[in-house]
Amino acid sequence: MISITVTAIVFGVIFLAELPDKTALAGLVLGTRYRASYVFAGVAAAFLLHVVLAVAAGSVLTLLPQQIVHALTGVLFLGGAAVLLMKKDEEDEEIRKPADQSFWKVAGTGFTLILVAEFGDLTQIMTANLAARYDDPLSVGLGAVLGLWAVAGLGIVGGKALMKKVPLRLITQIAAVLMLALGVWSLWEAIAA
Repeated sequence: MISITVTAIVFGVIFLAELPDKTALAGLVLGTRYRASYVFAGVAAAFLLHVVLAVAAGSVLTLLPQQIVHALTGVLFLGGAAVLLMKKDEEDEEIRKPADQSFWKVAGTGFTLILVAEFGDLTQIMTANLAARYDDPLSVGLGAVLGLWAVAGLGIVGGKALMKKVPLRLITQIAAVLMLALGVWSLWEAIAA
């Protein structure tokens, strides 16, 4: 039986915790470059896996070595920034059509990025703690996954809307700078921990 109260509480907590996180930025960047439904499918699958792991493992996830998670996330963001900065000037580029970017490639990119970047993240640890606190894994899992999907959807749709008003080159440069900053910050957290 699903508790609407527990689901709503978990949704609110996870949504607010994830909103300012790097995932919204990742969704926004992917949403400007690829078909939104493909990106969302990969991102949603990764979040579902994270929630299942968090609920199943409970508070055990808080024991993961954060240095390794931060270091790997930092390297991935720095790599993403480098790819964006080295990209050729494409003033008139449109969203790539599925013929150029298959569902599996785009969804796989979103899945991999979120799977690695969010492993051991605050919202995953919070989900594990909420599952332990409420002892209602189905309600906690449902609230957490809906909260994460809502943030991902906002990021992806926001990316599409933003691209209609701002040139892709400027979005790419801003995203590269933000990814560079997130990469440096993540590496700093790995070293400082």
